[in-house]
Amino acid sequence: MKKLAFAAMGVAAALTLAGCSGGAASSGGTGGGGGGDDAEIRVWLNGTDTPDEARDYLKTTFEDEHPGSTLTIEEQSWTGIVDKLTTSLSGSDSPDVVEVGNTQSSAFTSAGAFLDLSDEYEELGGDDLLPGFVEAGTYDGTFYAAPYYSGARLVFYKKDLYAAAGLSVPTTLDEYVANGVALAAANPGVSGIYFPGQDWYNALPFIWENGGEIATEEDGKWVGGFSSPESQAGLEQVQTVMTTASLAPKDGNETDPQVPYCAGTVAQLSAPSWVRWSILAPADADAPGCPDQEANLGVFALPGKDGGAAQVFAGGSNVAVAAKSANPDLAVDALRIMLSDEYQTILGKAGLVPAKVSLASTIGTDEAATAITEAAKNAKLTPASPRWADVEAAGILQDFFVKVAQGGDVAALAEELDARIEEILNS
Repeated sequence: MKKLAFAAMGVAAALTLAGCSGGAASSGGTGGGGGGDDAEIRVWLNGTDTPDEARDYLKTTFEDEHPGSTLTIEEQSWTGIVDKLTTSLSGSDSPDVVEVGNTQSSAFTSAGAFLDLSDEYEELGGDDLLPGFVEAGTYDGTFYAAPYYSGARLVFYKKDLYAAAGLSVPTTLDEYVANGVALAAANPGVSGIYFPGQDWYNALPFIWENGGEIATEEDGKWVGGFSSPESQAGLEQVQTVMTTASLAPKDGNETDPQVPYCAGTVAQLSAPSWVRWSILAPADADAPGCPDQEANLGVFALPGKDGGAAQVFAGGSNVAVAAKSANPDLAVDALRIMLSDEYQTILGKAGLVPAKVSLASTIGTDEAATAITEAAKNAKLTPASPRWADVEAAGILQDFFVKVAQGGDVAALAEELDARIEEILNS
């Protein structure tokens, strides 16, 4: 079946048709089949968020523990990952261990695309695992996908531009917007708040802080929430930022925000906590940063409408073993390494919130770590529907916010978006 056919029918339906339905089998521990010598374990990691030190630790540790077997890490792009996983997990050449966005997990767990990890729950971390991500990786009482890492969004800003404009770190969402508009006016050619049109993740706090929702389940049916008065108030703020404070491409995405930041065209931006390390990466790295800006790099948790930390999108990933893995026992062993204290500590030191609550201190105690802790307190997820991944894969959120960035009629656009969300979630 072609990729386009999978996308058209939805993740769950495509996987069901391909033979991944009916629940995945239990791994049954490491003493069973599928764990022979000279096996190759393929691990799919998305994007560049996982640091090289962690990747090297995983490969070296696994191969030391399993002489004769190899572990290969295959980096995937976040763009189009739902469609690619849908196709690959249902095929005869499935990867063994896969990373999936936390908002996408339920689509795959509900379709039986992942191995049942219930027997491994305690060994992988048990109640020390991030509860929201455990929930995202559990379907119908069965644990399929473990937390991998989390990372709330923070605001990164240039201290010198703040000082020159006579501004202070905002304490409310309104002040944050006002600061962005002021910074853009005072610095021609600079985004007061860098906000590319497709970046729906950073639009969610404006909706939530004004009392709106993406979608809610009522009497067994999902109802879109973008057209509610509360969401409209948040969307009006988003449009103000996009049209008066941001010079980011109206049809651009949020990938590699360190590039415009280091180019000197950004005064402040909201991004996942680990973007700090992208900004401070060596200038000669594959994705060059601007380490000379470290002293000038400020960070704070996005403030809420009435003060305190705003409700921000709880970015991050789950990690699972494919139901069709040719070597499930070895794949579970690789997963154990990824959830080990040693591996998760590497992630924490790289600015990723570890999968285990007990390792939270590994992210440090500096200004950025404090901001992460504050932001994580109110972090929030997208609707808990098995069809939510289909909403993301359809690209309708990106299309909507591009039109908002271009100055479109927010109310009319929201009505259209709600209708599409309801169509997908209720199909």
